[in-house]
Amino acid sequence: MRERDDPEVVGRRVQQLRTERGLTQRQLADPAYTPAYISTLEAGRVRASDDALQHIAGRLGVAFEELALGRPAHLATELRLRLTEAQRTLATGEAEEAAAQYAALCAEAEAHGLGCEQATALLGLGECALETGELVRAREYFERAERQLAGLPLPVRVPALRGRAVSHYLAGELRYAVYLLESALDELNRGGLHDPDALLLLYASIIGPYMDMGAHARAAQAAEFALALAPRAGDPALIARMHRSVARTLLAEGRVAEADASLAKAAELYRRLQLRTELANCHWMRGYVYAQDGELERAEAELREAAAMLSTTSAALYNSQVTVELADVLHRRGKSEEAAELLNRVLGDLSSERGAVHAAAAHRLLGIIAEDARDTEAAEEHYVRALSLLERAGAAGDLADLCRMLGDLLRRTGRVEAALDAYRTGLGHRTAPGTTTLGPAPAQPPL
Repeated sequence: MRERDDPEVVGRRVQQLRTERGLTQRQLADPAYTPAYISTLEAGRVRASDDALQHIAGRLGVAFEELALGRPAHLATELRLRLTEAQRTLATGEAEEAAAQYAALCAEAEAHGLGCEQATALLGLGECALETGELVRAREYFERAERQLAGLPLPVRVPALRGRAVSHYLAGELRYAVYLLESALDELNRGGLHDPDALLLLYASIIGPYMDMGAHARAAQAAEFALALAPRAGDPALIARMHRSVARTLLAEGRVAEADASLAKAAELYRRLQLRTELANCHWMRGYVYAQDGELERAEAELREAAAMLSTTSAALYNSQVTVELADVLHRRGKSEEAAELLNRVLGDLSSERGAVHAAAAHRLLGIIAEDARDTEAAEEHYVRALSLLERAGAAGDLADLCRMLGDLLRRTGRVEAALDAYRTGLGHRTAPGTTTLGPAPAQPPL
């Protein structure tokens, strides 16, 4: 809460309210104070104590906050209700409308010194920006929210920190995203701050970066912790998000049926919560599961459903990422021409700063399609672009496989030394997935 207004401002406010109500200074003062004290207070020559202002507020029939801060009664409660409405708007996929609501609420909260409500609005603006793919803006909102919450316990600050980490992750800065998330997990667990919602949010968010970096063991452990924490968490949206993230790890371990079951649970929760974008992401992950298990027809149906749902929202970045995975399935089903058309269309929405891993995947697939068409020059160009994107992102597992493909291409075209260089680069990233870029694992929760 902001500090009280200056004595002169409070004095003028008391005098105005007293006059409006037709009270004399004696009537306002009785029985605890004197008319002279009220006169001195109205002139701004004394800073009233909280007890005095509580008495005067009671006599005037207003809230203490309205007298001390000029804040309308119940404003904080009304703002929180409107923040909830903005959250619902965002949950149904209307990110631009939600952003307008959050921006108005942020300005109003700031004007009245409602720091926690302002931070909540900034978090909402950050989530809207993530939804629309404006990653730099999202990061700025999350950083402002962190500054607003500075000094409060870490569990309160976790949503802002997690948002900042996700914005870095989607921009392709995997190592830094993992550093932020692991640091928070370590501090929470070592400090005994075992807040289930905060821990679940962090563990669910770190699975994706771990998987993209090739740190499958850590991803699996994070998934186990998330599953163990889920029954103790109070937020069903968090539980749904966790089920979606965990499915990817289960799949890496070959537990396809369990992965599908986890996604089914997430989808049901999101249906109940009417979170359209998150539900689309569940279809996306189901498509990923089916594709990895060789059920390409079912994978195509799920990914098309996800793309169709995301196209009706402002989630442009997510839509581009789904399209890359759909193109991979189409290519595997012999529909390479349609796949290439989709990839060339979405590459304009992806870059090294915005969806680097999926931009690399798009170039990799275009390289494969070019190789199939005997266009080795175009294939090499796409592989090199993908390699550059993956090196910047630190996606070790994908990078090693790409180096093998590039090496094979170079060897077939007679460039043996260049092929050997590509193979060596790949081996360097494959030696121990994740260990070359990650330090010690964070402390574990007491489960």
